[in-house]
Amino acid sequence: MVSYETILVERPAEHVARIVMNRPDARNAQNLQMTYDLNAAFDAASYDDSVKVIILAGAEPHFSAGHDLRASGKDHAGVDFPAVFGWGGFDEPNAHGRFAREQEIYLQMTRRWRNLPKPTIAEVQGRCIAGGLMLAWAMDMIVASDDAQFCDPVVAMGVCGVEWFVHPWEVGARKAKEFLFTADAWSADEAHRLGMVNHVVPRAELSAFVLDLAGRIAAKPSFALKLSKEAVNRSLDIMGQQSAIDQAFALHHLCHAHNLQEFKMIVDPAGLHPSVKQKASV
Repeated sequence: MVSYETILVERPAEHVARIVMNRPDARNAQNLQMTYDLNAAFDAASYDDSVKVIILAGAEPHFSAGHDLRASGKDHAGVDFPAVFGWGGFDEPNAHGRFAREQEIYLQMTRRWRNLPKPTIAEVQGRCIAGGLMLAWAMDMIVASDDAQFCDPVVAMGVCGVEWFVHPWEVGARKAKEFLFTADAWSADEAHRLGMVNHVVPRAELSAFVLDLAGRIAAKPSFALKLSKEAVNRSLDIMGQQSAIDQAFALHHLCHAHNLQEFKMIVDPAGLHPSVKQKASV
């Protein structure tokens, strides 16, 4: 089995692959290495015909604190890994390069994972923040521990939500606006009530519950699972979800451009945690 720098890959049961984000010291914040590790692991699980269900989890104590905004976690020099989407422009200066990098690393990667040909389950405990939400939302189902919290705080950073903008599709338009405007952290129970989360279970039972769910799904025919997923995703696409995500991504970069002029950095520093406030420059 292939080893990765930032993730672990397990086979906890027949026909089930479990991919675990493994940067607990950084609360499983996603740096460039993790993004490409995840993509490689998702690819491997998709190509493996013995795998019928994929679980995405995070090493304790948190699922993911989002994108790594620290200088050591950001991508300043361009994409240092073989690009999955061959549009180029990664090393161009200013908005050109930033748009190309974020389109590759955030938007198109997440879209690719959303369209994996096998059922996927996010196993969420602790904090699931910003970029962590993007990962969870890209999975077909979300099972949360009873202490999980969900939050998109980036409006406070002067940006109109995370790059994978499915907030209205997950919780409806009015609650999506409240979620964005207030940047409040929602409990697992609230997320479940709104339909964003499939199940809420005690933290000590989370992994076992998810594995049992994955096993029940894996008992179904692979082709029927694949086409059922595709039917639901196509229904969302026909309703305009992908066009809406692309439009929001363009507005996301308008926010970056405004912040760059106003603050000389792509986010409003007032909304950053003190530990990264001086390290989120272009």
